[in-house]
Amino acid sequence: MTTPSDADGQAVPIFIAKEHPVSNSDLTTQSSTGSGADRTGFWAAILTAVVVAVFAAVAIATPARSGPFCTNACVTYPYVAVAQFIPGDYMWLVPGILLVPTFVVLMACIHAYAAEPKKIYSRIGLSFALIYAVVILVDYCLQLAVVAPSLQAGQTEGLSLFTQYNPHGLFIALETLGYSMMTVAFLFAAPVFARGRAERGIQWLFVLSFVLAVTALVGLALLGHDLVAFEVTLLMINWSVLIASAILLIVVFRRAGRSDGLAS
Repeated sequence: MTTPSDADGQAVPIFIAKEHPVSNSDLTTQSSTGSGADRTGFWAAILTAVVVAVFAAVAIATPARSGPFCTNACVTYPYVAVAQFIPGDYMWLVPGILLVPTFVVLMACIHAYAAEPKKIYSRIGLSFALIYAVVILVDYCLQLAVVAPSLQAGQTEGLSLFTQYNPHGLFIALETLGYSMMTVAFLFAAPVFARGRAERGIQWLFVLSFVLAVTALVGLALLGHDLVAFEVTLLMINWSVLIASAILLIVVFRRAGRSDGLAS
């Protein structure tokens, strides 16, 4: 502090702020945080690709028992004479449940990877991923923990609206809502990736998933198709985008981890 005199000869205090240099420990902490997020993102991307591949394979192998895709011995309203198909017809829900935490972790790692000006987009994307997670977890867990045991026990009163075999039921509606939120999460995460071919590929896939979902919704509605047709189409879109983008994310997070390691 210095005390020069003013016009009246009185001393006027002047405070000079001191600079606080960034310590090596702060830089090390930032580098290790980035490296940890990249490492977690790398393994989350691998797990996402594996889980989605299993999810798609089991779901496709499960025959349709009702709706527009059923071709033989179809279950009709009230969609409760299905005890003989349990647990086989419900096994595809298990990898679907495993995908929920995997996808949320992957989106969190994308948010951590995003440059500071792009974090608003990745944060919005992560928020929509959480909406997807809540909707799908509730939807799938109700089927496994409530609907399937009730059907096996013959306690079928009031289950028609909740069973997965009802093409106009709550299960299809909630599943469609959940995976629609996933495509919105993709859309908002897309701006994070703009450097290099791998990142531009991820950006293109994320935007394409939303465009295809909207196109399918409008097109199938105009053609008079049932909601279940859009649900199946949406699942196919999201499975394809998740597997392809996860492979590219493995490359991106691996490169980012190496860069952080060299920087530290």
